[in-house]
Parts: sequence; structure tokens; C-alpha cells
Amino acid sequence: MSERHRVIDGKVYVYRRENSRYWQCAVYLSGRNHRHTTGQENLALAVEYARDWYQDQVAEDRLRRRGMLPAPAGVAVARPPPRRIPGERTFREAATAFLREYRTLMHGERNPQYIDSKERVLRLYLLPAFGDLPLSAVDAGRVQDYRVHRLTPPAELKAAYYKCKGRTLIGRPRSWRRPSRSTLHNEIVCLRQVLKAANRKGWISALPDMSEPYRASAKVSHRAWFSLEEYTRLYETTRERARSPKAERWRDANAQLHDFILFMGNTGLRPDEAVRLQFRDVTIVTDRDTGTRILEIEVRGKRGTGYCKSMPGAVRPFERVRARKGGAATDLVFGKVQRELFNSVLKDLDLKHDREGRPRTAYSLRHTYICLRLMEGADIYQIAKNCRTSVEMIEKHYAAHIKNTLDAAVINIRKTRKSAAAPRARAPKGKARTRAGQGA
Repeated sequence: MSERHRVIDGKVYVYRRENSRYWQCAVYLSGRNHRHTTGQENLALAVEYARDWYQDQVAEDRLRRRGMLPAPAGVAVARPPPRRIPGERTFREAATAFLREYRTLMHGERNPQYIDSKERVLRLYLLPAFGDLPLSAVDAGRVQDYRVHRLTPPAELKAAYYKCKGRTLIGRPRSWRRPSRSTLHNEIVCLRQVLKAANRKGWISALPDMSEPYRASAKVSHRAWFSLEEYTRLYETTRERARSPKAERWRDANAQLHDFILFMGNTGLRPDEAVRLQFRDVTIVTDRDTGTRILEIEVRGKRGTGYCKSMPGAVRPFERVRARKGGAATDLVFGKVQRELFNSVLKDLDLKHDREGRPRTAYSLRHTYICLRLMEGADIYQIAKNCRTSVEMIEKHYAAHIKNTLDAAVINIRKTRKSAAAPRARAPKGKARTRAGQGA
């Protein structure tokens, strides 16, 4: 056992290790233990040395926390705890007030699951990071620290706890996955909404700067879709599976998936809109301009109620589904489509991911409809109205048609260079005078 002595009310320890004749001193500052040898064999001299050394360490630590001295290698200097003004509200109180008014004002206006997602983001991420801080301490620096924390893998993963037959068991550690850009963006949006609620109540005077640094403009990315060749392979495969399923009990599911793919590829509906679609929302009409049979669809989805006119290729799949299900007015046309079956087909065809590694889902059928229509020369404004979106969103995310709108004859034009002109011959002096005299 080493011999220890407390100095300056226990702030510094003076100790001597076994088999050593020199005294050591130690102090704990800013989350780090500092040790140093006194170089003294006498205890009284060692204590005097420790007192002077402690004062030097405290002074250096204060300068480091103020940014006037660099931190030691490999040591992160912790920010000083914020000072709370008496009566100042905390972030937790602001979050509670925000949720209360958000649930009341957005009831019936937004999807209940979206409203619940705000509470989940606060409970899992924002409250553990900002909950007990006063609102004045939630500044631009702490918001940036939060981004860095969310994008940094933890030093060690926590074990997963779960209950089984009344007993709490410990499973394998949960794997860490880097949050996507949209996930982190949604968390910052929720943070901004909480601070805006606090600003409306007069708890803070202004919002901090929450813009993302080091990123002048976002990378333009096009959503995953199927090219015409890939889309043809997809529906031909599902048609063959509908005719000859691997098991008889899967016949209806395969037929439903085949009709779903053709319907989505010829209407451009969102998956949630197709899930809510009822037979009374669809009408088969003859288009007066083209003379072909199409579907007029009354769509109910994220944008409220809208309307859609389909391609002629959507009529036969709809008629097959109506004949298969009986077609009562209030029955769902598709309902829930088996995601596992759709992913199985994509995996067999090696179409689950595009060349950029983005996964293809049922939403990719909507993207395919928009891209193919634009590549065929359809008007972008009419496509935007038919798909209940904006021209800006189409130009930003559905740019596969750009190559067909570029005019190679205009791009590759080359100006013909004029040959160097021959020097003009000088006129005789007499003629020059004559012309000058005529001009006069």
C-alpha cells in the first residue's frame, strides 16, 4: 500500500509508491487526473512543492477552458456548465409546451403518426441532449455539438435489454448505424420548432443559428427508379409468377402484386394513396381527346384530395382486381401489398438497388411513371398537376428526362472561322485626291 496525505482540504494528494523514495502529487481537474513527481524525499518539502504545483495547474486549466492555451494531446476540454438565471425556463419545459400546442393545433391537419414522431424524436434524442439546459444555453455551438454527437459512433455499444416470461434478459449489443441526412434534418427541424414555441411565449429573445456549416449547397440526387428495360423485366416476371406460382396458395398474392405494379407504373400514385384507394374512387372513362379508355381517380393522401388521370395501361389491371375481389364500392382496391414478395422479386432480378446503391421500393414505381412520361415528351406542368406535386420537385429529383430535352444540334454548333482578309490595295494618289475632293 502506498502512503497518502491530503493537502489543501483534499484537493491535492501527496503519496509515495512502494519501492520509491520520492513523493508524488496528484490533482483532478476538468475530467482528467494530473500527476507529477515532487522530486523530494522529505514530506514537508514535498507538501510545499505540491501547493505551488497545484496553483500552477489551476491557472493553466482556467486558461485552457477560456481557449487561451491549447489542450493537451488527446484531451477534450469540456465546456463549462451553463449558469441558469433564476426563473429561466429549461428546454424540457419548452418541449412540453410545444407538444401540447402542436397536438391541439395539428389535430386533423397532419397524420397522427407524424405528430407522434415529434414526441419520439424529443424523447429519444433531443431531451437527453438538451433537456436540463436553460434555454439561453441552447446556442449555435451546442447545436453543432449535437450534430457531431449524432454522427459519431459510440465508444462502446449498450446491451439490449428485453423481457421474456417476466424476466429481464440481456441480449447482444445493439449495432450502431449512422443516421441519414433526412433523419438528422428532421431532428433539427423539431429542435427549431421547440425554440420557436419558446420564442412565441417570450422565454427567449431570438433563435440561435442552426444552419449546417461547411455545406454551401446540397448534393443533387435523383430518386431510385426503373428504366424502361428494367420496368419491362419486372412486370414480365410478375406476370409469369401470377400465371405459374411456386405454390398454389400464393396465386392470388402474385396476381395482386402484378396488377399493383402495372397500376402504379401507369398512374404515378404514391404507395399510401394506393393503399387508401377504394373502388368508388376509380371510374373508367373514354378520353375525348385520344379516344382511349383511361381511369379517372379521386386520390386521398398526404396532400388531401386530388385527381389523377391514368395511362390506358392501368385499365386492364384495375378490371382484373375488381373481378378478383368482387368490387364493392367501399372495398379497398389493393390494401396492403406484400412488401416481402415485392422485395423477393427485385432480389431475384438484381433490381433491389440502383447503380448509386439506393434501394428501390414501391415508391420507385411513382418515380418511374414520372420519368418515363417526361422522357416521352409530356408537359412537365401537366405531369406535376396529375401527380399532385410541384414542377420544382420534379426538376430537382426526377432529372432522367434531361438528356432527351437537350438539343445536340445547338450544343455542338461550331462557328466557321473567317479566313484572313487580303490587304486592301492602295489607290493612286490622283484618284485619292479626286475622291477627297468629291467628298468635300
